[in-house]
Amino acid sequence: MEKAKKPDWIRVKAPTSQEFNETQALMRSKNLHTVCEEAACPNIGECWKARHATFMIMGDICTRACRFCNVKTGNPKGFLDPLEPENLATSVKSMNLKHVVITSVDRDDLDDGGADHFVKTIKAIRRETPQVTIEILTPDFKDKKGAVEHILNNAPPDVYNHNLETVPRLYREIRPYARYFHSLNLLATVKRISPTIFTKSGIMVGLGEEVDEVYQLMDDLRAADVDFMTIGQYLQPTSKHVQVADFITPEQFNKFRL
Repeated sequence: MEKAKKPDWIRVKAPTSQEFNETQALMRSKNLHTVCEEAACPNIGECWKARHATFMIMGDICTRACRFCNVKTGNPKGFLDPLEPENLATSVKSMNLKHVVITSVDRDDLDDGGADHFVKTIKAIRRETPQVTIEILTPDFKDKKGAVEHILNNAPPDVYNHNLETVPRLYREIRPYARYFHSLNLLATVKRISPTIFTKSGIMVGLGEEVDEVYQLMDDLRAADVDFMTIGQYLQPTSKHVQVADFITPEQFNKFRL
């Protein structure tokens, strides 16, 4: 497949702000990880300048190997940093955040997939900054029975996010270790157990999906009573990852918005 040319509207400037440097120094001093860095997000300069960061808990090694993701793949061998929940909570306080997003690598090596570490992290943030709203972006917890329920029953967030990532036809190529309807059912389960919690999901476009497939996915999310959805352009992190099939125009994004 011929490589798609990156259009002008998607180019960003290199991060150089004082706020960026301060945020980076804070992450290093607390031994914390962010999806902004590990996933090589091109918007890191803009977000960190505005003091926005998505914390990534449970280390920087993922047990999955999705073909779109820049996070390292391997076996963490069960290790979890016991100081991470408190270090993250104090960082949220020092950054004076009003809303915090917490995601994680997939941890198939853990019996609960890391659900209890989410609970400890949420509780630590609630103790330090009870006014902060908390959004979690969790893995699919595939084969980890009761993981979602454990989080909701012990430390419910304000927003529960789980990304479908792409349309079902592309799962085998893009997200081979996940299952589309399992992820959809996870979101429906959250809403069934905790109807007052906002649910959220997101996908990437530019992977070769058809427009009608995106609209069908939207219908699936509404049927699962999901409150919010994000759509973003896929960008190839390295030559080892799946190529961009197409750069979606701002006009098409506006059509998705309607």
